[in-house]
Amino acid sequence: MFIEKRKIGRLIKYYLVYSYRDKSKVKKIRRYLGSNITKTEIENAKKKAEGNIKKELGVLNTEIFNFFLTKNQITKLNKYDIQIHHFQSGEWKRFKEYFTYNTNAIEGSSVELDEVPHILKKKPIDSEETETKGVAKAVDFIRNTNEQFSLELIRNLHKVCFEGSKDFAGHFRTVDVVIRNSNGDIIHSGVPVSGLKAALDELVRWYTQNKNKFRPLALAAIVHNQFEDIHPFTDGNGRVGRLLLNYILIKKGYPPINILLKNRSEYYAALQAYQKSNNIRQMIQFLIKQYKKTLRQVTTDSKK
Repeated sequence: MFIEKRKIGRLIKYYLVYSYRDKSKVKKIRRYLGSNITKTEIENAKKKAEGNIKKELGVLNTEIFNFFLTKNQITKLNKYDIQIHHFQSGEWKRFKEYFTYNTNAIEGSSVELDEVPHILKKKPIDSEETETKGVAKAVDFIRNTNEQFSLELIRNLHKVCFEGSKDFAGHFRTVDVVIRNSNGDIIHSGVPVSGLKAALDELVRWYTQNKNKFRPLALAAIVHNQFEDIHPFTDGNGRVGRLLLNYILIKKGYPPINILLKNRSEYYAALQAYQKSNNIRQMIQFLIKQYKKTLRQVTTDSKK
């Protein structure tokens, strides 16, 4: 917030101005403080105006990292929801196997779905089998942990997934990273190392401040997308991000969601929509479709 002066003839009018960005537009809230007033009068009027602006901002918008959602936009997002189905033990087992297969396959693993149950019962012989067991263990972790959302939780998830397969398991990156498509073109750059800690702190702070403003599906989608935008690890961001998505859903009493390998392109498109134009609705709509597939798959298989 800053003081703006306007000279009109012999009058000097003072305003308190708050400038903010709503998507691509810069908007301002301006409050009149008085004309030809002293410094003390300006300070007194400023304090009152600051309080009024903050109250108005609470009604107008919620900041989502580098953009704002209006109250009406939040209401619309919160209308998106999924059917709550509490998994039974057999359904959890099947979900874990399907999730482990798909989330690793999205990242290039050659382990097949029918191999997963056997791998989970034996000692791993290579890095792919180690990561299969690691992701499955991480599913159990998010299901049972009482840890609050924090940087430590994020590091722990990465460590559980990749201990034994990556020497940087549980450690945030110390180099800049970019994501390339199959043609070698850069499609996304992670947050520079110089700003990584600040971006992660902001993510945790935002979650703490907004966890009760959004319904679980919207909340989980926003955190997942922003985590992927930051890309805090040298490798393994996709898997940890999808685990964080489900961590939030589970802790809010919602069922987990499995993102299918065959729908990878649609998933990436939803991530790109967020990164390029702050479009979170596309990811929420995608997750609803994925959950319907998850539910059909897990409940059908659990009856076999």
